Amino acid sequence: MTPRLEAPDRPWSATDLRGLPHDNHRYEIVDGALHVSAPLDDDHQRLVEHLTADLRTAVPPGWTVTTGVGVHAGGSYLTPDVTVLRPGSPKGGAWAEPDDVALVVEVECPSSRRFDRCVKPGLYADAGIEAFWRIERTSNGPVAHLYNRAAAGHYDLHRSVNPGQCVTAELPYAVQVAPATWNTYHTSA
Repeated sequence: MTPRLEAPDRPWSATDLRGLPHDNHRYEIVDGALHVSAPLDDDHQRLVEHLTADLRTAVPPGWTVTTGVGVHAGGSYLTPDVTVLRPGSPKGGAWAEPDDVALVVEVECPSSRRFDRCVKPGLYADAGIEAFWRIERTSNGPVAHLYNRAAAGHYDLHRSVNPGQCVTAELPYAVQVAPATWNTYHTSA
């Protein structure tokens, strides 16, 4: 029998997340409310691996490209697919503070599409994170949407990179974005 989650009599916290099952679901907190996403599929994981490798290939000394590190943003605890930490950021923690984060990357999957397009970008922008990438899974292959934080505090789409294109992203550092090189991708969208 599946264990039943008991909601606390207060907003959810990072401490509550530590007590949740390790069952391949993604547990995040948005403004004190628990959000649960379905387990991620193999295509999603391969895309994350390729993106992480590309970012690490170009990473300047002192910067860190990581997966599995969450971002603490006010009353929210979010887990991007890829996080790029600035030089001098504390290493080894489960949560990074927004001032330490230069880029977050979200790879869409069917169960998180609306959350990745609407909710998370607003929270990341409100927290002051300079750059956000959203990878859309399409029948033609992945499309990378690169956003920069505007002075008004929201993200503006800087450019979209379609399969077959290769561009240099400037933020957080110069890195080639070439969705066609993420060659183990098979659409399940």
